[in-house]
Amino acid sequence: MTIKQHHTIPPMHSQSVDEAQQSTSWLVRRQQKLNLLLPGIIASLIVAASASFLSEHYGAPVMLMALLLGMALGFLSEEGRAVAGIRFTSSTILRIGVALLGMRITLEQILSLGGTLMAVVIGAVFLTISFGILLSRLLGQSRDFGVLSGGSVGICGASAALAISAVLPQNKDSERNTIFTVISVTALSTIAMIAYPPIAQWFGLDAQQAGVFLGATIHDVAQVVGAGYSMSDETGDTATVVKLLRVAMLVPIVFSLSLLMRKRGAADGPRPALPLPLFIIFFVLFVAINSSGVASTQVQEFAGDVSRWCLITAIAALGMKTSLKSLLEVGWRPATLLVSETLFLATLILFAVKWLG
Repeated sequence: MTIKQHHTIPPMHSQSVDEAQQSTSWLVRRQQKLNLLLPGIIASLIVAASASFLSEHYGAPVMLMALLLGMALGFLSEEGRAVAGIRFTSSTILRIGVALLGMRITLEQILSLGGTLMAVVIGAVFLTISFGILLSRLLGQSRDFGVLSGGSVGICGASAALAISAVLPQNKDSERNTIFTVISVTALSTIAMIAYPPIAQWFGLDAQQAGVFLGATIHDVAQVVGAGYSMSDETGDTATVVKLLRVAMLVPIVFSLSLLMRKRGAADGPRPALPLPLFIIFFVLFVAINSSGVASTQVQEFAGDVSRWCLITAIAALGMKTSLKSLLEVGWRPATLLVSETLFLATLILFAVKWLG
């Protein structure tokens, strides 16, 4: 009688084979995803590098240059291998850049301003957003556009516009409105950098008052630094710290918007697991790390550079996804809204600094 021998694979060996197959499968999927995204990411980086070159050599605002160059290459986002990577860059890389902004802020810098000045700056941010919402309705624009424009003017220009747009409901006009806001606040910030120092001198503001005025009113950080140190070192230092307080307002503003949008969208589907976007959580975490003194100066500078490149690259990708024709269709009302918000903020801060400070 023949005895048949059955060879079976030991359970542990079978499990090891399954794990190896799963690991290989995961690596293959990651490789495929990277191959899908890489062309668009590289295209966006090339545009960002070109914009940085133009900014450094000709003094043009880097965000504006990235937008315009990106728009000139808009055909890349319509079809072809770069589409997926451009979409990834304009969303995920954008959020990484906003999160890393936290490495530029410490609690010590903010608290050094004092309670009264902090209250003035924070109040001005909320009043500017409220003014934007009210005026947007009067001009026949959406409430969300009023929040977007008011937040970008009140907080930190293009960076705030990108962060706020990431939590607002998306529709067919969302990207167009974001790009229009970025272009407008960048242009207005450049004008303010030139015009506001003479205004501060004309009103007889001292070095600290001028720093508060410049830091609390000019939209983008780079223009605040340029305007402040063009007057004096003390003015530049004060303007920078005040500006960083406005940047820190991204956290409560985006947190509040996230909760409101979450409640508004509850009827349309399940709520997200986190009430606050992950990139804002990391923003707070990076502020805490930077405030603790754990991070060295080199790490802070590296994080700042990475943040800057992420934001410029994301702006380039957004530019590729936006056509000039769609921007021209926006009309005069949104432009009027942004100019009015800028003038409102400047008047409010000037009054507070001159007559209440």
